[in-house]
Amino acid sequence: MAATPTKGARAAMPKRSSLARSGDWARRMPLLPAMVLVFFVTQLPFVFTIGASFMNWNAYYPDERGFNAGANFKTVLTDPAARKAIWVTVLLTASVVLISLFLGLVIALLLDRKFLGQGIVRTMMITPFLVVPVAAALLWKHALYNPEYGLFNGMLTKIFGKGAPQPDWISEHPMWSIIFAIVWQWTPFMMLILLAGLQSRPMDVVEAARIDGASPWQIFTTMTLPHLRQYIELAGLLGTIYVVQNFDHVFTITSGGLGTANLPYYIYETFYTGQDYGLASAAGVVVVILTIIVSTIALRTVFSIFREDQR
Repeated sequence: MAATPTKGARAAMPKRSSLARSGDWARRMPLLPAMVLVFFVTQLPFVFTIGASFMNWNAYYPDERGFNAGANFKTVLTDPAARKAIWVTVLLTASVVLISLFLGLVIALLLDRKFLGQGIVRTMMITPFLVVPVAAALLWKHALYNPEYGLFNGMLTKIFGKGAPQPDWISEHPMWSIIFAIVWQWTPFMMLILLAGLQSRPMDVVEAARIDGASPWQIFTTMTLPHLRQYIELAGLLGTIYVVQNFDHVFTITSGGLGTANLPYYIYETFYTGQDYGLASAAGVVVVILTIIVSTIALRTVFSIFREDQR
């Protein structure tokens, strides 16, 4: 039978609880300035953006400022320019993520093999992801795509001679020009995640399959690819979160022209050119909501990977 606490012990319990709470606050106090800073830098502007998204706020018509309920959101979803920007965002994001995943998987499979200079090659393959996005976009626009002195047209002239075609890559293929530039920068990110997944394979099982006579293709389709499924999902979801917000390449390469304006560029144009702060804020909230949905799926994938590793 458990002993009943004495009267003195019961009187002392609140004191210990108070001391414990004081200790908890003492441990949390050093984090308070950082939390306040994060709130003012990230959350407060977002709260202000949500408030502005429900207002009729255009700098060209200051006398008409006021609350307009959800009219801005209705405009974002019904405006032809906004709907086209949404479609371009979906097309751009899906194309970049799928191509980057495929190329990242191929490169990860190659780098998973042992060869001389493996560490140097891996480091060089990561380099494009470390380049500043604006610098990468400028590199592709001027050093590669330029019809007069760009590398692509120079290679065509070198291979086919002076009569070789000299296309204006950006004018003739604006969407693909942006897609390839972003793919070049995001393929290393996909490759890193997939390479980590490849190196976590149970190699004893793979060796047993080889001894039993399984071909490399059979091992890849029945063992490697199922093992990489969650890593592919994670890479695709994390890539989607960032690519859907891409602004640098669209602004730098085409300036949103030739049908390449995505949602971030639509927000920029609405805010700075149209001076419509309410409509731009509503479009920004829509982008954040879509990103949160994708982020939630990504976090669930991460947690499922952790649970799988703990089994």
